[in-house]
Amino acid sequence: MRARVIVKGLALILSLALLGYLFESSDLGNSINETWIDARVRGHGVNGALLFLLMGGIFTAIGLPRQIIAFLGGYAFSIGLGTLLGALAGLLGCMLSFGYARLFGKGLLRARLGERAGRFDRFIHEHPFAMTVLVRLLPVGNNLLTNLAAGISSIRPIHFFAGTLLGYLPQTLVFALVGSGVHIAPALKLALAIGLFLISGALGAYLYRHFRHGQSLDAQIDAALDETDKR
Repeated sequence: MRARVIVKGLALILSLALLGYLFESSDLGNSINETWIDARVRGHGVNGALLFLLMGGIFTAIGLPRQIIAFLGGYAFSIGLGTLLGALAGLLGCMLSFGYARLFGKGLLRARLGERAGRFDRFIHEHPFAMTVLVRLLPVGNNLLTNLAAGISSIRPIHFFAGTLLGYLPQTLVFALVGSGVHIAPALKLALAIGLFLISGALGAYLYRHFRHGQSLDAQIDAALDETDKR
């Protein structure tokens, strides 16, 4: 992967770690806690979890980075529950944008995303579940555009949603860890998050290079992974 891809991902981790510090140590953190997380989610049991899922799904469906939702999940819950709910919220957002594209947006989106949807179709044709997992592991690409392109492609929803959920888990764990209040040294927590992020991204890049069967998902992804555009 190019250095800029790694730097972009690490910058997001560091910025969220700083936000977590502000949550715990400043008046800004107190106001944020009172207005949403602490007032609406944390300590509110099933109702709080359902609200988190709903809001996380809606915001990711319209383009909010799912990593932010994962961070908030780690902050509001434990690492394990925050990872699970963060991944499910991201999946709900995926289902909403995918469903919109499939049911209502084909005419509107075909002109804009038709070529991308065609590449997506060719890329996942032989192994739709496994290749969707691969796409979600990559630390590059646009999550919303992928959902919309998949919605106007021929992929079966069950393959796309199942692959999405599995592929979301590694990065969700990373950002839930950054946002969590787990009682370990902040430097160690940050080091663990960075290490997991690099491992997840490297695995996705390796699989992309070796199992894409000559197909290109996105020229920008190829460029980011130092691949030659073969279209």
